[in-house]
Amino acid sequence: MTSEDRRAVAATLRGSRVVLRPVAARDRARLREILAEPEVARWWGPGPVDGSVDELYDESVVAFAIEVEGQVVGAVQYAEDDDPDYRHAGIDVFLSAAAQGRGLGRDAVRTLARYLLDVRGHHRLTIDPSAANERAIRAYGAVGFRPVGVMRQYERGHDGTWHDGLLMDLLAGELREEQVEPEP
Repeated sequence: MTSEDRRAVAATLRGSRVVLRPVAARDRARLREILAEPEVARWWGPGPVDGSVDELYDESVVAFAIEVEGQVVGAVQYAEDDDPDYRHAGIDVFLSAAAQGRGLGRDAVRTLARYLLDVRGHHRLTIDPSAANERAIRAYGAVGFRPVGVMRQYERGHDGTWHDGLLMDLLAGELREEQVEPEP
């Protein structure tokens, strides 16, 4: 199945707090705003914001706008390796600064992971946050991703220097459902 076919059949996915729907042309301006926020740009890469937005519409990925109460607060995307001997999918995600720290990223990643495992039939998923992004690492760990190893000097930061990345993966059967806090 080509990436265009995947994009065409990509459904709207519903998490407990977020809705993931395929990115549309109308989302470009809002996604650009979010990627330009210093707290987001810090982790998303050194290139121009427009290039990062364009990547969300590239045929090699399937991207979803993350909505909360009808408002776009970020995006999550996946790319697949369909080689039968190495088949897996990788996930990337970003949220506006105002949406961070509320469990929305965990919900978006969990929702997409469930789709990739149950519908797309993957047995393994990867995600690769900056090794210094402790908040993201905790969020992915709460979903069930485990550290695999540090990729030294993996990505260039906005300061022009190379930074380490943390490779994390999740196998089918390791996805953790949301923990609901008991009422006091």
